[in-house]
Amino acid sequence: MTRLARLSLANRAVVALATVILIVAGVLSTTSLKQELIPSLEIPLAVVVTPLPGAAPDVVERQVTEVVEGAVSGVEGLEGTESTSSNSLSVVSVELAYGTDLQVAQQDLQQALARVASRLPADVTPTVITGSIDQLPVVQLAVAAPQLDEQELATRVEEEVLPQLLGVEGVREATLSGAREVRVEIVPDPMALAAAGVGFDAVSAALQANGVVIPAGTIVDGQRSLNVVVGQRLSSVEDIAAIALPAGGPGGPVVLGDVATVAVAAVPATSYARTNGQASVAVAITKTPDGNTVSVSHDVRDLIPQMEASLGEDAAIDVVFDQAPFIEKSIEDLSTEGLLGLIFAVIVIMLFLLSLRSTLVTAISIPLSLLMAMIGLSVGGYSLNILTLGALTVAVGRVVDDSIVVIENIKRHLGYGEPKAQAILTAVREVAGAVTSSTITTAAVFVPIGIVGGQVGELFRPFAFTVAVALLASLLVSLTIIPVLAYWFLRAPSVDQSERDRVEERERHGLLQRSYLPVLRAALGHPVITLVIAAAVLGGTLAASTRLETNFIGDAGQNTLSVNQQLPAGTSLDVTDAAARQVEQAIAELEGVQTYQVTVGSGGNGLQTAFLGGGGGSNTATFAITTDLDADQALVEQDLRAVVADLDDVGELTVTTGQAGFGLPPVEVVVRAGDDQTLREAADLVAEAMGEVQGTTDVVNNLASDAPAVQIQVDRQAAAQAGTSETAIGQAMAGLLRGAPIGQADIAGRTTDVVVLLGQAPTDVQALRATPIPTATGAVPLGQVAEVSEVQQPTSLTRQDGVRTAAVTATATDQNLGGITTRLQEQLDALDLPEGAEAEIGGVSAEQQSAFADLYLALLASIAIVYLVMVATFRSLLQPLILLVSVPFAATGALALLLATGTPLGVPSMIGLLMLVGIVVTNAIVLIDLVNQKREQGLSVIDAVIEGSRYRLRPILMTAAATIGALTPMALGLTGGSVFISQPLALVVIGGLTTSTLLTLVLVPVLYNLTERATTAMRDRRGRRPATTAA
Repeated sequence: MTRLARLSLANRAVVALATVILIVAGVLSTTSLKQELIPSLEIPLAVVVTPLPGAAPDVVERQVTEVVEGAVSGVEGLEGTESTSSNSLSVVSVELAYGTDLQVAQQDLQQALARVASRLPADVTPTVITGSIDQLPVVQLAVAAPQLDEQELATRVEEEVLPQLLGVEGVREATLSGAREVRVEIVPDPMALAAAGVGFDAVSAALQANGVVIPAGTIVDGQRSLNVVVGQRLSSVEDIAAIALPAGGPGGPVVLGDVATVAVAAVPATSYARTNGQASVAVAITKTPDGNTVSVSHDVRDLIPQMEASLGEDAAIDVVFDQAPFIEKSIEDLSTEGLLGLIFAVIVIMLFLLSLRSTLVTAISIPLSLLMAMIGLSVGGYSLNILTLGALTVAVGRVVDDSIVVIENIKRHLGYGEPKAQAILTAVREVAGAVTSSTITTAAVFVPIGIVGGQVGELFRPFAFTVAVALLASLLVSLTIIPVLAYWFLRAPSVDQSERDRVEERERHGLLQRSYLPVLRAALGHPVITLVIAAAVLGGTLAASTRLETNFIGDAGQNTLSVNQQLPAGTSLDVTDAAARQVEQAIAELEGVQTYQVTVGSGGNGLQTAFLGGGGGSNTATFAITTDLDADQALVEQDLRAVVADLDDVGELTVTTGQAGFGLPPVEVVVRAGDDQTLREAADLVAEAMGEVQGTTDVVNNLASDAPAVQIQVDRQAAAQAGTSETAIGQAMAGLLRGAPIGQADIAGRTTDVVVLLGQAPTDVQALRATPIPTATGAVPLGQVAEVSEVQQPTSLTRQDGVRTAAVTATATDQNLGGITTRLQEQLDALDLPEGAEAEIGGVSAEQQSAFADLYLALLASIAIVYLVMVATFRSLLQPLILLVSVPFAATGALALLLATGTPLGVPSMIGLLMLVGIVVTNAIVLIDLVNQKREQGLSVIDAVIEGSRYRLRPILMTAAATIGALTPMALGLTGGSVFISQPLALVVIGGLTTSTLLTLVLVPVLYNLTERATTAMRDRRGRRPATTAA
């Protein structure tokens, strides 16, 4: 590595030019990086959504869910399946292994479903949905226009708003939701049909026979080939009403309009949507994988006045969700903390070197290293997000370390009176090996992040990549650019080289060495006492670790909240809507709320149903709340909980944070049993036990309570005598209650379903019994051929890997997730579950345990990598073991600072410990490398240890203090930006670096002295044995 310095000094102009090019490329890369909330990652999940209109949950499960589960069981990469069968809908979630190609998996699933299509009910088409973070909306708009009806508003949004949004650079899709579809309803008049001699079957046959476009082939007209198309699509209600029917009566031919009413009507409502109390439709905007979230948001917001003007009629467009403000605030806050950290680091360097020129030369390595990291992010295809930016902020303190060691040694040699070029080359040669191995060690500890699976591995790999690139860049800068800058800007003091001894004597009598050397000599003179104290510190560390709280990732502090409202099963949509309006009013009066949107009933598109749990029944409502970005998010959540708790007759309300993968997610227990009754009993017991666990609230049992339903049991013998069948009765009921789909027409340029409604739907069970059913012998009341009764049935059925399950969840109010999990497990162990039932903790607790297990393994792997690098550096198996002593003592300070600040040990803290392994060993490498050099120069072990420690005292303290100073703004959370990641990580590094530095300067020399003396003694004994034998 010394050759780099020599080459740089010999080509100073080239280095200067390369530096300018590097700065320009770094700035361009920084401005071109897309800005996101979190790294783009694919969710290893595919969801098969299959509607079965009008079917009860048990029918959906039997006819659809079980078939789909069987079909997907052989897909490559399958980890497990979860399914929910509810009224009219089957949702099967297929969990895949991380790293699975989702495009290939989607094709495999579609092929597997195609093979079982014949086993599914007719006209049932499963939809396979896969997704990544990029498919979730970056901006969500709510459009309201009080002067327009729902259909007119939806039409104008489709024609005026969506095209403008799709024209924005970076927008992949703009989707309209919340507006009811329209359909053509045909209601036959039984008396008119009878008079015309037309049966219901003739109406259906006529509709299916008209409006069909058939490509008949081609004809050749001279030199032209012409396609022949027969038929024309029905394009209006009038076209449908004019369809001729085969009449059997004396009146001659009739048209459909003579025997039925034909009209366009809205599909019966299954949901209502409002924004800030006004009826609205929603527009969800997703970006392309290469799109910049912040740019898309700004462009969409800039379009709002123009879109409102194009809609007219006092239309208002509100932004109800936007990732950009939180991203911008996080980037601004982290940039501020990074800048403060840089200033703190520069101040520390200045205090130690007492030279403005040396300080500025050293400090230049920070922006240069970070700009090189930006180039690495751009080349690697990464974005600027809270994780990569947090990594850059953390790296500020570490990237200056190499330059500190180099410049401090250069300054020392210049102080000895050596010629400038010689002093620089000598100084670099002395530290190049130590600097290189220490930097490679620190960067290499992030390699094991590759073995961490799941969400944690996907999220933190960009973090690890960013830090590693910045560190390697700092090494390159310290060995090339820093020597050149030192040659140009550092002044060589006018000291005669013969006065070197006097200069060194002044160093010995400096404050640092006068404080340090007596302690070091005392420790070397009393090694047993030193080791006992070290053992006591280590024992205290192990004891303190039992008091440490643990969590998963932490609360991102986003400015979004959600409220889920659930009323008793079977509650009608209108009753749920009335209860939701009470909650709306309470939210509207809450301070700190910017906008709120409510969806009552089964709103939501396929993606929301698949990944966000949308698609509730008529008894549910979901509120999406956006708060002021500058508001205290925890206080707003607390006030929201207090407000909704005071409401009466609004059902169960659950408040959660909109955490985009972070925060305090639900604690979950999965209950399994062989039959429904046992499962219900076990789930109730678990829910009761979870309610008693300290630190949880909003306990929810997803094993929904039964809802009232009507069961029609056909008397097959009576039906046969009346000239009908079970199938015919079912079709008649479907046509009466939800309409029989009969085809499609192009109404106003839009493909519209055409349905036949066989009369006015009954309003109660008694009227249903009296409903006339057409038979071969004439119409008979339904009650004459079937038993009609009201029954109770579950509103949804859940399965996991084909086994009936229930999920009992709760929101964690305590940041100590590990403590909650322990208390919950104790409660579960004490339960006497029914025979055949079992319960296990899942959800975020299981994710935490899995992530911690992977990170512990990564920690061990990083220690092994560090040891390997040091063995290569020192060409010794024993000396690297001495240096690894720093690692456990780093945990002492890390745990102490976490305990002192009440910060739980989570994934960010574990990443900090991983980083700490490389950082703390760096100081020991720099120390022992010089001690070995002193021994090679002929000094005894004890003299080499003292001299090496004395020389390396200042750079070790400087690097540690600079790193601590740079991380202090993050540890204090001065700006609040992404503190859920940066603060725990910074606390761990600061605490660990403090204790390990102090112990490195004392304990490592003691251990080195003991082991080298023992090794020398053994070598001497082995040398005397042959001599004795020869004598």
